[in-house]
Amino acid sequence: MIRTHARRSALALAIAAAGFAPPAVADEFLAAAKKKIAAATMTKEKWDGPTSGPKAEAGKTIVFVAGDMKNGGIVGVSKGVEEAGKAIGWTVRVIDGQGTVSGRTAALNQALAVKPAGIVVGGFDTTEQKAAFEGAGKSGIPLVGWHSGEKPGPNPTAGLFANVTTITDDVADVAASWAVVDSGGKAGVVIFTDSQYAIALYKARAMEAVIKKCGGCTVLSFEDSPISESSTRMPQLTTSLLQRFGDKWTHSLAINDLYFDFMGPSLTAAGKKGDGNPKAVSAGDGSEAAYQRIRSKRFQAGTVPEPLNMQGWQIVDELNRAFAKQPWSGYVPKVHLVTAENVGKDGGPKNVFDPDNGYRNQYKKIWAK
Repeated sequence: MIRTHARRSALALAIAAAGFAPPAVADEFLAAAKKKIAAATMTKEKWDGPTSGPKAEAGKTIVFVAGDMKNGGIVGVSKGVEEAGKAIGWTVRVIDGQGTVSGRTAALNQALAVKPAGIVVGGFDTTEQKAAFEGAGKSGIPLVGWHSGEKPGPNPTAGLFANVTTITDDVADVAASWAVVDSGGKAGVVIFTDSQYAIALYKARAMEAVIKKCGGCTVLSFEDSPISESSTRMPQLTTSLLQRFGDKWTHSLAINDLYFDFMGPSLTAAGKKGDGNPKAVSAGDGSEAAYQRIRSKRFQAGTVPEPLNMQGWQIVDELNRAFAKQPWSGYVPKVHLVTAENVGKDGGPKNVFDPDNGYRNQYKKIWAK
């Protein structure tokens, strides 16, 4: 009896150590993941953002400082800011930080020299450029960020009036949950991130946590690779990962679509099919190339895009609130997942996530434009 109990205890410990979950728990986790995916893939037709706020402040000049204009997400939101700026009657300048710390420093110095009414921090952390942002703060220039931290809303410590973004944990959860659902709870995952950006590392760790909660899933590798060097690093890294893991590698999760731009040739050379494993899902931002890959089923199965153009309009609205000495809007867009099944909706035919919710007219009403 004692020996039997000991054997059972040892077996239980071995199962726990291997990361297996009891069937009932595994089924429950998978069912919950399926619900998340069903909600995230629904069309976004109803406006759930602000309906009131200050009228347009006249004649403002704002500068959009881009972390790296090679990043499709940053490009998309900058275009939204330009479009909204024209609608509200402002002058918008865009300066490229060129994907380096020194480049972003130079871009910020150029922005401050313009003496703008407001600055948009496009896709990088304020902590990296602390001195420049402190200078903006002393000059009374309000800062609104896009992906300039892990959480949406005001960040007084970082000097941000507001950070415009979806909820990072929700984005990561949906991307990782798709891999769980697609694999039937048996995914072998490689995660790609860039620790140069706090939000990127946070998002990647959040995806990792979801995969680790899945009893039958495995995180094969957590790859920290500079996103700005994807064109040169990803082909060889992909080949190396295929050699290491073979068919155990069933899914790729990345913090940005850009990683997947340069994996296709290596996967093709290894005999992998465009709609086969390893299937790729990105937790941002929904680039044009990503939409094309998803539609054609060529080495990307999904992306959790940001509503980039709409967020550009929100950024302008938040700056207008800052100029009027009013609090931020409090608006946080819901997470959306694009797959081959719904790629034709919500802006998909134009290879962009642009919700069919009438946001342009809603903001114009607020601004009395």
